[in-house]
Amino acid sequence: MKIAIIGYGKMGKAIEEIAVDRGHEIVLKIDEHNIPDFTRENTGMADVAIEFTGPHGAYENVKKALAFDTPVVCGSTGWLDKLDEIKKLCETRNGSFIYSSNFSVGVNIFFEINKKLAALMELQKDYELQVTEIHHTQKKDAPSGTAITIAEQILESISRKKSWVNHVSDNPEELEIISERIDPVAGTHKVKYSSAVDDIEIIHTAHNRQGFALGAVLAAEYIRDKKGIFNMKDVLNL
Repeated sequence: MKIAIIGYGKMGKAIEEIAVDRGHEIVLKIDEHNIPDFTRENTGMADVAIEFTGPHGAYENVKKALAFDTPVVCGSTGWLDKLDEIKKLCETRNGSFIYSSNFSVGVNIFFEINKKLAALMELQKDYELQVTEIHHTQKKDAPSGTAITIAEQILESISRKKSWVNHVSDNPEELEIISERIDPVAGTHKVKYSSAVDDIEIIHTAHNRQGFALGAVLAAEYIRDKKGIFNMKDVLNL
């Protein structure tokens, strides 16, 4: 498979390493120094584009790749206010698109555990809960996209929580997401239920970027010959 990497930073380099190890070819690498090379002709050499940039460039990058009729895998966070627009564009162009707040296989298993635990805790009114996310200091958005996904899954099951906030709150209807930035943490997410008698915690700790990179390449392999909008549940058959 031929891959275009849109966003050739630390994550893009990790994706390149995994992709090459799996027998794929990187035919285009775009970063801030060669943006004019992001053209239909160059992108057309790729079977799939993998986009990992940041909240300010992701929307335009994905939009451009879809306009070039290239299947897109996107892992950038902080731009989800425009996700519906991208989905509509994908449908209009009969394109292929996968977005995930986190491509790690382990995190996506964590998502499924989180949903199950939240459903079990709905009737346990004596437990207060909090989401914590820790990342390296170069991460531009807070809370993380993964933490938002975790929080929104909880809100779907626990009716006493009406919304999430990114700070400590005295409002019992608000679900706290606490964001910490500590180097060199690759990514830690924790959900903690606390009562007077005990605590229940689930934690995912990433040791490096390799898990995210592998998931992105798996997503690219999955979407290559498909049309439509997919997610990591589809890729991993969860």
